[in-house]
Amino acid sequence: MPQCLISFFPYLPIMAAPKNKPPQKKVAPKSKPPRKEKLASVTPSGKKEESFFELVYDVVRQIPKGRVTSYGAIAACLGAKSSSRMVGWAMNGAGRIKDKVPAHRVVNRIGMLSGQHHFKPTGRMKQLLEKEGIKVKDDRVVDFKTLFWDPAEALF
Repeated sequence: MPQCLISFFPYLPIMAAPKNKPPQKKVAPKSKPPRKEKLASVTPSGKKEESFFELVYDVVRQIPKGRVTSYGAIAACLGAKSSSRMVGWAMNGAGRIKDKVPAHRVVNRIGMLSGQHHFKPTGRMKQLLEKEGIKVKDDRVVDFKTLFWDPAEALF
């Protein structure tokens, strides 16, 4: 230890010089086993493991007509409470899914149509909600609390 540190920290033990150790035998590196293909796991129901997005789509397909839910409620239902943005990303890609996903029924936590800019043409999300009998004023669901569908309560 340098002398200056010893004067500032007299309570520190002085380190002894390392003892000479016998040289260790060099072991040839083991060759890595060839990469195995990732096996898709199968659930007890016989389905292949689903991605988070697919689970989101399954929940959204169960939202009844005339009801809405939030990104956070879907995330919490799937056991990933802090993943509401991922639910939003899933809804962004819902238009490209073969089986229809009613993404217009998913709004933010205060009932605002936060994902409406992903619907073409402009105002399409509002039109779809109004077609189902949901009133929208200033890009916000009127009476959101009574129209809110909680997937955690409904599905479990």
